[in-house]
Amino acid sequence: MPILVATEREVVVIDVERGTSESAQGNGDRPTCLAAAPLVPGRAWCGTHRAGVFRSDDGGRSWRAVGLAGRLIMSVTPSRVDPNVVWVGTEPSEVWRSGNAGTTWEPTSRLETLPSSSEWSFPPRPDTHHVRWIASHPVDPNRLWVAIEAGALVSTIDGGRTWRDRVPGGPWDTHELAVHHKAPDTLRASAGDGYFESDDGGSTWRSPSTGLDVGYLRSVAIDPEQPEIVVISAASGPYSAYVAGRSDGRLYRRLARGPWERIRDGWPGKPAPSRRCSAQARSPASSGPRTSAACTVRMTAGRVGGASSAIRLRRSTCAASPWCGNQALHVVPGSELGRHGRNGSWHSADAV
Repeated sequence: MPILVATEREVVVIDVERGTSESAQGNGDRPTCLAAAPLVPGRAWCGTHRAGVFRSDDGGRSWRAVGLAGRLIMSVTPSRVDPNVVWVGTEPSEVWRSGNAGTTWEPTSRLETLPSSSEWSFPPRPDTHHVRWIASHPVDPNRLWVAIEAGALVSTIDGGRTWRDRVPGGPWDTHELAVHHKAPDTLRASAGDGYFESDDGGSTWRSPSTGLDVGYLRSVAIDPEQPEIVVISAASGPYSAYVAGRSDGRLYRRLARGPWERIRDGWPGKPAPSRRCSAQARSPASSGPRTSAACTVRMTAGRVGGASSAIRLRRSTCAASPWCGNQALHVVPGSELGRHGRNGSWHSADAV
């Protein structure tokens, strides 16, 4: 099973069994997001800065453009129910849907009609905002949760014909949201304003923080087989999560409603100041749960075999406590960033 890694300039295909890598062909310039199709082996999706959406059907080795050229693509999420459906989020905030694997696209109803939209703003570019993350329901193809960076987590139960605005007590600056196939109404969200979870599909929220010593969360994932085990990545703030030389990213694990436990066993120290900290790594399970790492690194819980000394993955078969040498949870730690890819940093990744 290959792992796809997007740097700021290209997509790299990692063979985790052989420990080799090669540059993918035909996927345009400046990839922004990647996602493996959970229902179609070998299929992957890549969003780009302005070249549109690209699809691969050979494990990421070759790509072809499938539309939305000229738009800034910020997120892409294949359906977990229908193999031909894929959702795309853009900047400014729009959600697009293809029901035929990218042959044609149609926009959902406008997000900016929601009452909270006047308050949406992405701090580095305060005059705009974007769809940072799209989470699809594991059973109902018409249910989505859409994270606007920054200002709202909104949802739909009818495929985007109508939208429900953010609710009181919910996350404001959602970075990722995970939904487990065994608990489809339980939501886990990592946000710039903390960790949030809901047991009723997002109608009400709580924010358990006992055991956390920082409050800026980058990523979240759920154990593939045990929905009560959650792993998050966090940092002391946005600068220490994303800026080179300031990384203080860390991992935490939580079982059911217990306290958060920081994961230290096998986790590397802070990166050297000269290394960049602008990376993400992912490997999806068939059910789509996602697991995360420190800094801007992202990973997902899933079935990925073999070790690769070339990419220095940290692996865990025990829900990230401790890190061990078999399969399941994979991550590129912050201290390894800047060693891989032509431009010296990871940007995004997935496994197909």
